[in-house]
This record gives sequence, structure tokens and C-alpha cells, in this order.
Amino acid sequence: MKLYEIDRGESALIVDVPHAGTYLPVGLAARLTPAARALPDTDWHVEKLFSFARGMGVTMLAATHSRYVVDLNRDPGGRALYPGADNTELVPTLTFANEPIYSPGDEPDSAEIAQRCGEFFTPYHAVLAGEIERVVARHGYAILLDGHSIKREVPRFFAGRLPDLNLGTADGASCAPEFHHAAALALARATTFSNVVNGRFKGGYITRYYGAPARGIHALQLETAQGCYMNESPPYRWESSSAAALVTVLESLLEVLVSTRPRR
Repeated sequence: MKLYEIDRGESALIVDVPHAGTYLPVGLAARLTPAARALPDTDWHVEKLFSFARGMGVTMLAATHSRYVVDLNRDPGGRALYPGADNTELVPTLTFANEPIYSPGDEPDSAEIAQRCGEFFTPYHAVLAGEIERVVARHGYAILLDGHSIKREVPRFFAGRLPDLNLGTADGASCAPEFHHAAALALARATTFSNVVNGRFKGGYITRYYGAPARGIHALQLETAQGCYMNESPPYRWESSSAAALVTVLESLLEVLVSTRPRR
């Protein structure tokens, strides 16, 4: 099973979806608890939400493997994204509901984690880095939108109900102000959806690692509440009617990002 699906476009925008994959390598599923085998923490259907992007000349990169294999949006050195808060690991051991992912005695040790990092994490990021370099060579800059989704209520990570659209730019450090403001305005215009900028989700490892405005790389993260486009309960069905309204907003967001140019 290949690690990713990619469609290369000719615009300056790359959409990356690291958590929508559901594939588990042979033997791993048998080590998981029944709760974990349902893959409840998947960013369900996010690659489908952005499927229109290919027609806009946008590069689409989506992981195929589950985040339970290795989390492509975590620091491989183990540094926490949000110090002082509850953070999931490079190879998570608890679901978002704080249930064990592995059966007792089947948890991966440090050697297995390192092996998974080399087999899955490193090659995926080599592809992503290569696409960014290709786009920068063509346009002089690149825009990376890291696409995610999560349930509206996850007490482990945040109190209450999450806004519908959560834009993260590492408090403005991962992209130039023109991209930050353009994206924020595009979401604010979508008055049927609530939104926040740099709230609970400010951008994960991908946004923070690749975002380097001084080098012409502008990275943003969009965390979408799953109830906007799907049923949050198993089997996690796509809801066409509600998804259509959200896709319209995402189309506007991508159009704004593609048309925005960095200030010289």
C-alpha cells in the first residue's frame, strides 16, 4: 500500500491532508483494542472535501495510512505542540476519548517507533518537502494549507464546543500577514459557519515546521468541525447536503489563497 495519493498542480498552493488515511499494515490491527480498530480519530473525508482543488490547479497530497501507524503532524523529536496541555504522541497510545489504542502488552517500544518513523514518516515528509521546493522553484513562493477535521466536542483537548472553522497560523508566524488576513477574511465571510483564528488549534507540526515566510513558504492549518459535513458517530457517514455548503466556503478560501501574492 503506497503511503500517499498525490495530484500535482501548477498553482502556488498545496493542500496537504495527513490524517484522513485508514490503512493499517498487516499485523497492526490485531494489536489494537476494539475501540481503536474503528479508527475514531481519523480526519474522516477531508480529502473528499478538497477534491475540487484538483480542478483549480492545486497540488493535493493525502496520506493513506492511519494516524495510529505514525502521526505525520507531530514533531518526530517528541516536542509537544501545546506545552502544558494534553498532547498526543508521534505514535499515539490513547484515543481522543482517552481509551487505550493497544491491547495490554502490545504497545510499541522505542525501537518500533523509530522503525515506523523511518518507514512511514520520513518518506511522506520527503514528498511534501519536495513538492514545496518544486512550487517555490516555479513561482518564487509556496502556500501550504494543512487540512484537518475533528469532532465538535472532545473534552480531552478543549472545553465546550469547537467553532466550525479553525484557522491556525502559529499566531501569525507560519505565513506572511497577507495570507493570514486573506484566509481569515474568507472564513469570516461564511456567516453560516462559526470561525476562529489561532484559537485552540494554532497549527500542528506541519504548519510550524514548513511555514517560513522569510523563505517564501506560507503555511496555514484549517481544522474543521466534523459535524459540518458528516455524521460524527460510526460509521462516520458523509452528509451531502451539509457538506455542499462547506465545500462552497472551502472553494472561496482556496480561490483567495491562490490569488493572493506575497508582498515584495
